[in-house]
Amino acid sequence: MKIALCFIISYDHILNKEKIWKEWIEPNKDIINVYFYYKDFNKIKSQWIRDHALPPNYICKTDYAHVIPAYLSVMRFALTQDNENNWFCMLTDSCCPIISPKRFRYLFYTYYKKSIMSWKPAWWNPAFCNRANLHLLPKELHLGNDPWFVVNKEHVLQILTFVNNKRDVTKTISSGNIANESLFAIILYCYRQLDLKGPVISASTHLTDWTRMTSPTSPHIFKEADEKDIKFIDSELNKNKYAMFIRKVAPEFPNDIIREYIYEKYIEEDNKLVLKEPNIFIYNKFKRNVYYYSPYMVIVIISCFLYSYLYLI
Repeated sequence: MKIALCFIISYDHILNKEKIWKEWIEPNKDIINVYFYYKDFNKIKSQWIRDHALPPNYICKTDYAHVIPAYLSVMRFALTQDNENNWFCMLTDSCCPIISPKRFRYLFYTYYKKSIMSWKPAWWNPAFCNRANLHLLPKELHLGNDPWFVVNKEHVLQILTFVNNKRDVTKTISSGNIANESLFAIILYCYRQLDLKGPVISASTHLTDWTRMTSPTSPHIFKEADEKDIKFIDSELNKNKYAMFIRKVAPEFPNDIIREYIYEKYIEEDNKLVLKEPNIFIYNKFKRNVYYYSPYMVIVIISCFLYSYLYLI
């Protein structure tokens, strides 16, 4: 089974920390696929991003407040492109890894059956705010979720099934502003996936500082790695065992600080992690190898049979 890193990029069509990402992916390249949703392919200068960009027919019109089509397109493409994709990590151009490749693999092996997405009742008043048009929905659907998260394959299938079968509801929600912070919690609630001990872990996978917002809808941008930045990152990593990424990270944020968090700061704890590949992963590898090599096995068996018939009888 594999992990799909699903990036949604726009504006300058860059990945703020592309070099960091490529270094970080390399040790786990056997279990990671990369996909980029974009607005204008001609603006993409990075060959690596171009090589992993979605086909043009998967690109829809979006804007800052209405980005649901981008989520659905990249999910749909990743789902069909590789049947082994089991975790779908939703990411932006300003996201960056903040844990080691080993810990990331450990989390996948441990929680591959789960989705990890923080959700709770809407923290705004739907009667005075058109976010996701919640005022048009029953009160039990007045929900909010982190905009960037990790969902498993089963939940991606449920999301795509819901938007296909419940088009009117989906359109109502998606036509509201910032619907990506409600739609996914609503869908999983409708499928009864949000029970306390259910398959969705309500936790943030992306460290985000909402206490120092840069606008009414945008969190703090990490630029200088000052004392407040470091204190926030340390605190969040110490208390959130599901943390994997950090946003929003500006291009000028020091790479050496990021690398220190990924490869040095928690090396002792990471060295203690025991990577036990789930049995289902081993079984799927075996099944895939049998399928791949079966034509050659048939040729060998037939050859042995013919040899025995012609020369030994």
